[in-house]
Amino acid sequence: MTASLLSLALRNLLRNRRRSLATLLALAIGASAILIFGGYTTNLRYTLQTAYVRAGGHLQIQHRDFFHYGSGNPAAYGLARYEALIRALQADPELAAMTVAITPMLQFGGVAGNYDAGVSRTVIGTGYVPADVNRMRQWNEHGLRYERPPFPLDGAGPDAAVIGQGVARVLQLCEPLNVPPEACPRPTASRAGPATGPALGDDIAALAAAEAGARPGAAAGPAGTARIELLASQVRGAPNVAALTVVAAESQGFKELDEIALILPLQQAQKLVYGRSEPRVTSILVQLQRTAQMPAAQARIEAVLAQAAPGEPLAVLGFQALNPFYVQSQQMFDTIFGFIFALIGGIVLFTVGNTMNAAVIERTVEVGTLRAIGLRQQGIRRLFIAEGLVLGVVGALAGVAFAFAFATVFNAASLTWVPPGASEPLPLSIILQGRPGLVVGITVGLIAIAVASAWWPARRAAGLKIVEALRHV
Repeated sequence: MTASLLSLALRNLLRNRRRSLATLLALAIGASAILIFGGYTTNLRYTLQTAYVRAGGHLQIQHRDFFHYGSGNPAAYGLARYEALIRALQADPELAAMTVAITPMLQFGGVAGNYDAGVSRTVIGTGYVPADVNRMRQWNEHGLRYERPPFPLDGAGPDAAVIGQGVARVLQLCEPLNVPPEACPRPTASRAGPATGPALGDDIAALAAAEAGARPGAAAGPAGTARIELLASQVRGAPNVAALTVVAAESQGFKELDEIALILPLQQAQKLVYGRSEPRVTSILVQLQRTAQMPAAQARIEAVLAQAAPGEPLAVLGFQALNPFYVQSQQMFDTIFGFIFALIGGIVLFTVGNTMNAAVIERTVEVGTLRAIGLRQQGIRRLFIAEGLVLGVVGALAGVAFAFAFATVFNAASLTWVPPGASEPLPLSIILQGRPGLVVGITVGLIAIAVASAWWPARRAAGLKIVEALRHV
């Protein structure tokens, strides 16, 4: 469209300023509402992604069947020669330029017990290299106001452990571990006392006493710690017990996970599960500098593994595949975003269409005059479509400006919230910076809707008969 046509369209819109202003406000409010919600979902996406990547890395190298069958017997799917695999990955220059950490992890099942209280419960144990986990917790690609405290096992003793607050509650260790009262309410009088769970068997208790050196008061420890016994089955089926010093109880977000989580140093976990046999791990975690590097890193890891471990049944899985909840959450928010965009788009469609229909009725005689002096139907259509285009551009840009201004003020408030599945307050932000695709897509989409809204009134105006238009009152 020529500049003169757009200038004429602007002058026509200014002829009825009140109606044009109301239409522009509707467009601006709609555009800003969609952008603000899009910025909010971006914050949720980045927050979830940061949490999962900090906990398990971007990629994990596992036995090919571990993801589907490993929960029943994790140790049976351990990776032999894992140290050689890690050295091969770290020695690759292409991977070295992309990775933050490459570290092993061991998962296993067991029974944790408080010997003094006579209570126990099944747990899922996870062995980490504490220094690597501490480094992984600092990953913050998106610059979120989301800082995790140092990993409690980093610098602790070889027999240290971290448990979920739910495990501490069941094992009656809330007081020595300083668990908040809201996470560990007192039981009713009828349930209070040492018999709140199944008692440890005599054979397990004997193993625990031997492991702890037959010390009295096994559940006691330094201030802020507690002692527990962890029973696990070795790969050959023999039971093994370790006496652990719990240095912290951390909330895991979900109650189901909080009541089974137990974390300990990798060497202690390997000693418990494999004994004197060759130590193994169930996964090798790979954390990258940027999430966009995942496809290239995965391809390179697979190439390195093919040379370092030919014929081994290994698989490289991304954090999305390992955490279906993350993918489901993103799909849910994408669906909600699409619904909101369609709803506001429909409002914009009818608002602009109503404005253009009113303009056609008011200017029927004018249309007839233009047709009488030789302006073709195509020219009439262009004139009204140009007005819709001007409305769409001005309204959408005003909405973008308002959304950025609102996001700046909102983010300056530094608000936080605790979303489902989180264990600590997370930043509540509206992220629009660095999302040109979102801003441009919404702006172009609303402009297209505004132009489409003007098309039918423009077609009706162009189809008016000259004589009837001139006689219109």
